[in-house]
Amino acid sequence: MLHSNGDNDMRHIVFKIDEKDSFEFKAADYVVDLTSKDDYHHTFYNTLRPLYRMANFFQDEALDLFYISLMVYYADRKVLRNEYSDNWTREFTLHIPVIAFDKWRRNQTKLEQMISYLSGDIWHISFRRRELNIKEKKISENIVKRYIEKKFNPDKFCMLSGGLDSFIGAADLLLETKNVAFIGHYGGGKGVKPFQDVVNGLLKEKFDLNDHQFFNFNATPVKGVEDTTRTRSFMFFAHAIILASCSQKEVELYIPENGLISLNIPLTNSRLGSSSTRTTHPYYMKKLQDLLNDLGLKIKLCNPYQFKTKGEMMKLSPNKDFISENYQFTMSCSHPDQGRYQRLSTTLHCGTCLPCTIRRASINMAFGSDITNYRDSQYKEQKAIIELRSFRIGMLDYANRKMNRFTIQVAGQINDNLDEYISLYERGMKELGDFLNLQNE
Repeated sequence: MLHSNGDNDMRHIVFKIDEKDSFEFKAADYVVDLTSKDDYHHTFYNTLRPLYRMANFFQDEALDLFYISLMVYYADRKVLRNEYSDNWTREFTLHIPVIAFDKWRRNQTKLEQMISYLSGDIWHISFRRRELNIKEKKISENIVKRYIEKKFNPDKFCMLSGGLDSFIGAADLLLETKNVAFIGHYGGGKGVKPFQDVVNGLLKEKFDLNDHQFFNFNATPVKGVEDTTRTRSFMFFAHAIILASCSQKEVELYIPENGLISLNIPLTNSRLGSSSTRTTHPYYMKKLQDLLNDLGLKIKLCNPYQFKTKGEMMKLSPNKDFISENYQFTMSCSHPDQGRYQRLSTTLHCGTCLPCTIRRASINMAFGSDITNYRDSQYKEQKAIIELRSFRIGMLDYANRKMNRFTIQVAGQINDNLDEYISLYERGMKELGDFLNLQNE
């Protein structure tokens, strides 16, 4: 059944975090209990010892944001885009209990606009008051009582996805300070988890780090059917933000990603829809930072590679030798699990999707050769042939259009440093173009 995005197409989803919550909404499409494994699998509370080591309990606003991100991700996974007339834009009203009720009411529009930009949908949030539930109270009490002499209070927090950019970012950051907490997130398939484990191990050995510095979580809505998952990054960030709030001091949250990907300028039509991401676009990062500021969370978002290409990240890294010896253990592919359809027993880069192609171009630029194992390094499969041709068409389109202050903002408004962004994009496209010119159809 197709929906036309009219009033009758609004999806109402009621969320609960406490068994005592008696709120009802008769027109609800779903009623979701975030504490029930019948509705949601999330691992944040599965291993409590690392949480007990934190300096303080979570700030109310960060705890709320964490649950809000789980709820948004649930809606994103639960409702198919192809049920709507444009095959994309859905409309939701989420009924959400929060502790910092007054602050969320004041920031409701800001939150809705930020999520709408990220996912391409229309979001409405209806807040109601709640108190800490029993589990949260027990965790709060144990944080005060346990590990008093062994508290972990990091100077900085860093996203660590198992990808190449975050690996470089983590290694570079560790030259400044070793008192860092790393936060990862993994999905339900084989995916990136084995790569994350290897990357964590490499960093531990190189920089003499402890296990308690590494956090890795999973969050999976039960029977989620929509696979575009554009809000996954919001949920990923919220895991780091809730941990950073335990510091109750000004801290930086590092989100390492190369500037070319961050700008989210589509190379081909295929990057306009489900495959595209706005995770670290300057507009989104500013929206999220403004929200954190207004909520009173002293967490500064930082992408030190905003004006570097992926190749420049490697070539200019003070850890260049370490990176060159270990980049093959990172995962950049947008669909690493698809090898199972070819009965492959291991998870590999496909070698031909746009993230893989940008990865290969950057390694070629930085090191001249690439020892990563790819399923199709020569673009021989039919899908790969089509992808390679589309990339080349995209490069021709780029060569025939003039980059200016308008085209650089195609994915979102940028208020500052426009000339730097244009220069970055031109360098990134040259990096990609040089690699594509080496490929034979």
